Amino acid sequence: MDAVDHVEITERLMGGVEIVAAYVLVFLFAVGVFDLGLTIGELILSGAITDTTEVVDLVDTVLLLFILVEVYRTVVAYTREESVLRIVIVTAVIAVARRVIVFKPSDYASPDAALFTAVGLAVLVAALVGSLYVLRSGEGDADPF
Repeated sequence: MDAVDHVEITERLMGGVEIVAAYVLVFLFAVGVFDLGLTIGELILSGAITDTTEVVDLVDTVLLLFILVEVYRTVVAYTREESVLRIVIVTAVIAVARRVIVFKPSDYASPDAALFTAVGLAVLVAALVGSLYVLRSGEGDADPF
């Protein structure tokens, strides 16, 4: 058995591990959706469904589930040896949007710290949206978003 044979074996093993990772992500997504359903049910029964903090927490959970979906799509695309750049950028946009939505200036030690974080998030959003625009317009899509 030469080096090429060993490389082929490891490539097959890696492909198997990638498939297992995809199944794990599907399982985590299913658990997350189930948990989200339980949380919504509890909020409805308790009457807290209209509480702003609870709604923001629900949106945070939904966005986290979307991130799981995008990571799953990344694993699948990688396994198929397709480009993952657009998927990774979309995942990053969702992750940063999640941080923007749950951003509370009161969580920071000073107004300056909150402002610095807010500016940083704004720069990240602009950079990621700009990257997505450039990437998608380069692919020849009529609608870059």
